[in-house]
Amino acid sequence: MNQFFDVPAGGRRIAAVCAAALLLAAVVTEGADTGSVPMAVAWTVSGALLPAAVAVRRSRFDAVAAAGVLASCLVTLVSTQVAARPETTFGLVETCALLLVVVRATRLRPPSRATALAGGALVALTVIVLRLPPAEYKRLVPFAVPAFWFAAALATVLGLYLRLLDRYRAQQHEAGLQAQRLDYARELHDFVGHHVTAIIAQTKAVRYATAAGRPPSPQELDGMLAAVEEAGSQAMQSMRSMVAVLRSPGGPAAAAGPGGELADLRTLTERFSATGPATTLTLDPRLSAGGLPPGVATTVQQVVREALTNVRKHARRATTVTVDVRLDGDTARPAVLVAVTDDGPDAAAHGDDPPHPTDRPAAAPREPRSGYGLAGLSERAAMVGGTVTAGARADVGWVVEARVPLPGPLPLPGDDRTTATLDA
Repeated sequence: MNQFFDVPAGGRRIAAVCAAALLLAAVVTEGADTGSVPMAVAWTVSGALLPAAVAVRRSRFDAVAAAGVLASCLVTLVSTQVAARPETTFGLVETCALLLVVVRATRLRPPSRATALAGGALVALTVIVLRLPPAEYKRLVPFAVPAFWFAAALATVLGLYLRLLDRYRAQQHEAGLQAQRLDYARELHDFVGHHVTAIIAQTKAVRYATAAGRPPSPQELDGMLAAVEEAGSQAMQSMRSMVAVLRSPGGPAAAAGPGGELADLRTLTERFSATGPATTLTLDPRLSAGGLPPGVATTVQQVVREALTNVRKHARRATTVTVDVRLDGDTARPAVLVAVTDDGPDAAAHGDDPPHPTDRPAAAPREPRSGYGLAGLSERAAMVGGTVTAGARADVGWVVEARVPLPGPLPLPGDDRTTATLDA
């Protein structure tokens, strides 16, 4: 059906010209029925203005509609004063156009202006039958006038319905834009924040070492600056990817998103391990083989990225980090389970993400403070029906877990697991 109505602009213009020519021909034919050239011209003018009011731009609708209604009333008034009367029609095209003016005025204009235009159109509809010979009044007026009023009422209801529909569509559009803004904000936080956190961590390491009287050697300083440079380059690359999505929201980059596939988790953990604690990635081979929906794959990668960013922020004394991504069961509707665990005992009790335990034992419970990172992950996971939790676990450390359900079974062979250990 969409292909049927998907007509090129040139075809639509040709169709509009043909429709306008047919309407004009009908109006001229009705005017010729009066038998008088001046009256035929007057009928043609009033009969052409009203259809034009239905077709013109919104900014010109008021002026053209008011002129058409006034012209219709004047033609009716003049018709009652002259002998040239039509024998078979009182202006059917003009009558239909007046009803459409009521619909469009009710739909587009504020209540006061819509009432004025619709009221004028109703007056023109009420008196338009006076264009016929007086002998037809007794037979036609008792039936035509109530029918016109009823049609005008239906036109008003139709206009109000279209007005409400336009408002609903505008609200839906605004809601979609707001959701898109939030999604882009989450993307900026996840991608750029991850790399900026790495830059801050490297800079603090140099400052703390210098303040402790152990300034880094030229070789060590060069390595740290190289890591900062690499993190800055990655941040710029992520920013360019986001700008590309913003410039072309309907393009391939927007459809796939800058999140990547699960295969990118290995690169992500390798980069993190190069400037942080030793990281172990355990990835179910059924998932690494592909086949996940784009939204699920992006959500899994975002959970891992945000959890690693939190480790860099709040677990500075962590020595090991474990990233475990597996497929839960072989049911008809399996789920992807993600767990990121660190053994850091010195997480800060503040920040924009949930804190780790500080000097308390690992088993001591702490109240998590949700921040933009965890809130964004929870919102993203909820979009695909998943959940995200974070907190301390006795004899394990701080754990960020996510469960993302799949829309259906994942038909991938193999049930073994592979483990890659990445040392800092």
